[in-house]
Amino acid sequence: MHRACAAAILSVLVALARPPQAAPQQPASGPPGLEADWNIAPVLREIAEHSGRLLPALDRIDARAWEEQGASETYAEQLQLCRDQTRMVADAARGLARNPEQLASSIDLFIRLQSLDVMLLSLQEGIRKYQSPADAQDLAALVAQNGASRERFQRYIVNLASAREQELKVMDREAQRCRGLATAPSASSCKPVRKK
Repeated sequence: MHRACAAAILSVLVALARPPQAAPQQPASGPPGLEADWNIAPVLREIAEHSGRLLPALDRIDARAWEEQGASETYAEQLQLCRDQTRMVADAARGLARNPEQLASSIDLFIRLQSLDVMLLSLQEGIRKYQSPADAQDLAALVAQNGASRERFQRYIVNLASAREQELKVMDREAQRCRGLATAPSASSCKPVRKK
C-alpha cells in the first residue's frame, strides 16, 4: 500500500517537473489556455528588443541641461534609473524566453515593466516641460509599441499561475489520499482476535 502511494506521489511530482503543455485553444468567450513555451518565447524576445529600441531614445535625453531651466535634479536620477531598468528588462526577458515557465521570474519581469512604465510617464512630463512636446510624444509612441506584447505576457503570467495552482491542488489531493491510506488500519489489523 505504501508503495502505491509513493508511486502516485512520484507520478505527480514527475508531471509537475515537466514544462506545462499548451492547453487547447478556448473559444473567445472562455478563459484562454496556457500558451506553449514556443508561443510565448517570441513575445519575450520582442519585449527585450523593444528595450533595445528604447535605450537609444533615453540616451538622447539630457536631463542635466533641464536643471538650468529650473528642473529638479531628480529627473537626471530618474533618467538613469530608466536606463538601468530598461537594460534589466532586456536581460530578464531574453533569459525568460529560454525558459518561460518560471513563474517567479515572470512576475519579477512584469513588475519591472510596470515600474519602468511609471518612471517613463514621469520622464515624459519632464521632456514635455523642459525639452519639447514633440520629443515627449515620440517617447510616448515608442513606449506604446510594447503594449500588445506586455498585455499578452500579463495574460500568460495569470494563466501560468492558474495552471501551477491547479497542479498544486491535484498534488495536495493525492497526498491527502495517500496519507489517509497510509494511516488507515489495514484489513488484517481490524480482524477481531479470537481466544483459544
